[in-house]
Amino acid sequence: MQNEEIERLVSQFSRLPGMGSRSALRIVLHLLRKKHTVMSTFINSLQTVFQTSKICEVCGNIDTQSPCSICQSSRRDRSMICVVADIADLWSVERAGFYTGKYHVLGNKLSAVEGITPDDLNLDKLCERAAATEVKEVIIALSADLDGQTTLFFIKDRLKNINVKITTLSHGVPVGSELEYLDDGTIIAAFSQRRDV
Repeated sequence: MQNEEIERLVSQFSRLPGMGSRSALRIVLHLLRKKHTVMSTFINSLQTVFQTSKICEVCGNIDTQSPCSICQSSRRDRSMICVVADIADLWSVERAGFYTGKYHVLGNKLSAVEGITPDDLNLDKLCERAAATEVKEVIIALSADLDGQTTLFFIKDRLKNINVKITTLSHGVPVGSELEYLDDGTIIAAFSQRRDV
């Protein structure tokens, strides 16, 4: 049986999304076995990220600067804004390496079950950005589940008086799937075949 400090560390790891107590224990044991190599690097990386990470004041991405490197890039297409539920979705689209526009992170999706209301989403900033003269298209890239579709139609309603094209991903995205878990090919196909809302 491990000591109280080790149990506390296992408990902290098991609170991470998708992490059970057995997986948490395996990670902690691995770190302890490699204390002077893996664990010290891990601690340094966590400390650095803790001290330097910032939420982008424009799009909601996480970076070491605000506005983030995507928002500051002159090579990005300012006429398109891709709306995603969270940062993991943004990073999934970026990983696919084909989308060259800007982003907007909502922070979540509407959910009656979880009590997530429009006030909990970063919607006012989206409307403000969509109204900018250079924006021509807002791509709503939300998961194809009930909460994603509810959020999509709510956003469409909020943007109805703004002269901007509103599109969404094609139905190549399986119903009920989360964007962050899709492979690059599926994401690219969904974007290239996007449709008007």
